[in-house]
Amino acid sequence: MLKRYLHVASIFVVFLVVTLLPNVMMAQLSEQATWAMLIGDDYQIVPNIPYTTANNYEAKLDLYLPNKATAPSPVLVYFHGGGWRLGGGSKELDSLLLLPYLELGFAVVNVEYRPTQVSLAPAAVEDSRCALRWVFNKAKEYKFDTTRIVVSGISAGGNLALNAALLTPAAGLDTRCPGEEMKVAAVVSWLGITDVYDQIEGPNKRNYAIAWLGSQSNRDEIARRVSPINHIRPGVPPILTIHGDADPVVPYSHAVRLHEALKKAGVSNQLLTIPGGKHGGFTHPELLKVLATIREFLTRHNVWKPNSASASAIK
Repeated sequence: MLKRYLHVASIFVVFLVVTLLPNVMMAQLSEQATWAMLIGDDYQIVPNIPYTTANNYEAKLDLYLPNKATAPSPVLVYFHGGGWRLGGGSKELDSLLLLPYLELGFAVVNVEYRPTQVSLAPAAVEDSRCALRWVFNKAKEYKFDTTRIVVSGISAGGNLALNAALLTPAAGLDTRCPGEEMKVAAVVSWLGITDVYDQIEGPNKRNYAIAWLGSQSNRDEIARRVSPINHIRPGVPPILTIHGDADPVVPYSHAVRLHEALKKAGVSNQLLTIPGGKHGGFTHPELLKVLATIREFLTRHNVWKPNSASASAIK
């Protein structure tokens, strides 16, 4: 009898260990650590999907898709930086910058594009428009909510994000991926280049911009056409700009002039200035302020709403 009692008791102890210990261990983790542990179960990654081919270059994108979404998801379309140059940046190098959007439950489209060494401007801008067109065309297949698309990018990627959102078919850069006008919900530009012509002439000229335009006979015209500052008009999407006022790579004046042009056109926008900020490399408190501002901006424009399924990593 005693042996039977001990056997039953041992089974009960094992049951407690198996069922309760994981819960005790999880309770000891912070919300951020818990989310980091579970993200692999909550998301799937579909890498290197071709979305366009030009000049013998097959441009690809990576998808980060929420597994447990019960309705179409808001979407972030992201363009990496690097001065439009091969080796300057890549979608893989910027992948960790996407984590805050995964925490918010977004589907993410991480886009590569033709670099300068493959095709001169405006090729990368054409690719940005093709990538956005791809998102609209594939919305049903991947459960994208096309009313809540956010485009974002950093530096040269900020330029591409702005162009993807602001251009219309009338600009003549949709010939490879034609279709109806595309409307996004918001733009988040980190250190974005808003006036390319400013970077090929005068005191703000930069070698990466000069290389991107090359020696094309209509270089000046192309530079102006791929400059978001020249496409501001009433009715364009809300734009959040993040820029350091001591940026030595992309002048802070690009952000200020964009902000002023948007305000004049009556477009809802916000300029978050990082005092003393360079071209990235922001401190942890500065980054937390940026992320909190992004969340508030997207909430204010009805792109994202807090819910119980979201963690609190960027409060």
